[in-house]
Amino acid sequence: MEWLIGGIESLGVILVVLTLSAMLLWVERKGSALVQNRVGANRAGVFRIAAPFNLGFMNTLMADPLKLFTKEDFIPAGADRLGHALAPCVALFPAVVTFAAIPFGDTIEVGGRIINLQAINLDVGFLYITALVSLGVYGIVLAGWASNNRWALLGSIRGSAQMISYELAMGISLVSMILLYGTLDMQEMVRWQGGLLFGVLPAWGVFYQPVAFLIVLTAGIAETKRVPFDLPECESELIAGYYTEYSGGKQACFMLSDFAEIVMVSGLVTTLFFGGWQVPYLDSKAGLGLPGMTPMALPAALITALQVGAFVVKVLFFCCFQILVRWTLPRFRYDQLMNLGWKKMMPIALLNMAATALIILLVEQGR
Repeated sequence: MEWLIGGIESLGVILVVLTLSAMLLWVERKGSALVQNRVGANRAGVFRIAAPFNLGFMNTLMADPLKLFTKEDFIPAGADRLGHALAPCVALFPAVVTFAAIPFGDTIEVGGRIINLQAINLDVGFLYITALVSLGVYGIVLAGWASNNRWALLGSIRGSAQMISYELAMGISLVSMILLYGTLDMQEMVRWQGGLLFGVLPAWGVFYQPVAFLIVLTAGIAETKRVPFDLPECESELIAGYYTEYSGGKQACFMLSDFAEIVMVSGLVTTLFFGGWQVPYLDSKAGLGLPGMTPMALPAALITALQVGAFVVKVLFFCCFQILVRWTLPRFRYDQLMNLGWKKMMPIALLNMAATALIILLVEQGR
């Protein structure tokens, strides 16, 4: 029974991530149009008769994917056919399955059985996530090498150097969060954030670790390889970077992996720094209660719905935020990119980790 429940949760999470990743294509098209003061996608509107306006859903969610998946799957001469075919899957797989360890709710009782709203219940879920995040670079390197194209190879080399530079700073900042929460269990990290700071503010990680939040968010945006960190695939220098020689469904897979990474980064930031599924002043047992007031009891189903809804809203907010950053900031030069990762973010992350460890030690000795 446990295997069945876990399988259903895992399948549901994967489908939600893939669906949201596809929807982000429309958000990016319309978001960029708003930023640049233009209409955006507005053609192929088969529902124009039924709706007073056309939002361009048909363009981005049906016409464009149909065009990509019906294009010829071209493999250049001299390319490694097996590596060329595997690279898109290797890039997409870690971004999708990483979300399985992120809790999207507390617990629910069904037929006398307590079900944890987390696809994979791991005591070391934090290590699972950090390990899978680092695997995405293999798809990039494999794509550049297998394409037999100098520009694709240069893009993959840039991608691997960029990920190493920013993953170290992000990893050190994540160690600071482990020191704060005292556990590697993602669900317990979220429950730790269920209290109140100074009796008023939610005890979210961002209020305890604002420096770690900024570093993790910045490094996460760098992980997605998008502006201002899109050096591995910048069109003005490398055509399309590591996937220059890809077309059709394989190109769509690479594009989908970029959006899946946005969802993954949003879920990680939400879980570690913004309470995950926690709703301010809402307790799973006592109900809703503002500071100094008697809690108001709520049905268990409503509490669960509010918690899952809060998690979804937070993830969507950070997804939209990353897309806004992509269409707002200019691209870094490559030397600026490396300097930011190694000379600024890395020392700051080390100092923050040392300060966190010292403060926790002093607090424990003072008890």
